Parts: sequence; structure tokens; C-alpha cells
Amino acid sequence: MRSAKVADTTRRPLTVGDLMHSRMVSTSPDSPVAEAAAEMVREKVGSALVMQGPFLAGILTERDVLKAAASGSDLTTVPVSAWMTKDPQSATPDTPVEDAAQIMLLNGFRHLPIVEGRSVHGVVSLRDLFAARISRPPQQRSAASLNSALPQAGRLR
Repeated sequence: MRSAKVADTTRRPLTVGDLMHSRMVSTSPDSPVAEAAAEMVREKVGSALVMQGPFLAGILTERDVLKAAASGSDLTTVPVSAWMTKDPQSATPDTPVEDAAQIMLLNGFRHLPIVEGRSVHGVVSLRDLFAARISRPPQQRSAASLNSALPQAGRLR
């Protein structure tokens, strides 16, 4: 007699709240790019959340720092606000991992702030999302969701 495994549909979907890093680098819009970049390097993260008081005003990523450096700007004096992404798209802690991956891939983001109400909870990166997908047992992966994400991943290069 043959038996088949039935998918466990009672399991809660993995969310970005399960994966996000609460260890974040934050900076202000007026801080020099070099200062924010140095903090990102010290903390081994790829982005800094730009805070205007308690509110998320933007995000500065490694790519933004690279563009600023390539422009010939003096990174010790140019403010973060000149290179940050203003009012970045964000997700809530209960956003499913697949939804966050789709947002990030379709928009070319590598880092997504996690915000609930006006409170910033953390950041999730594409690396975090891919690591979670790879480390989950194969029977928990949906072939359809994995296949739909993979063709788009090539655009990150």
C-alpha cells in the first residue's frame, strides 16, 4: 500500500516579523553619509534607517553610499538626506515572507523596514528571506511560490 504525505495546512505562515533584525543602524537626515556608512560597516548591516525624531523618514543602503561615492561628493559633509530613499515602502511584522519577497523583487529593494503603526520594529533583507526559504524543509515549501519568485531574482544582478 502506498501512502502520500499531506501538507500541514495548520502551520502559521512564516512572516517577516519572524525573520527581521531588530538590531538596526539609525541615523538622521542631517548626518554625513560617511558617518552613517561607517556605522553600517561596524554593525555589519547593509542599510541605515533614517529617522526624523521617532518617525521613519528614509533608508540609506550600501547602493546609495556607492552612488554617493561615485558622484565625487565629499561623503564627510554631504548629508544622508541627499542620497537616502525618502518615505520607503515598508511592511508590517505580520506580512508573509512571500509577500515581502514579491515587494522587494518587483521594486528592486534589498532591505525592507518593518513598521507597525508609526513604530519601527526592524529591517528584513533579501538575504534573510532567501535564507529562510533555503533552511525550511522541502515539504514546507510551495513549489509554485518558489518557482514564481526565482525568474524575477535574476534582475538583482
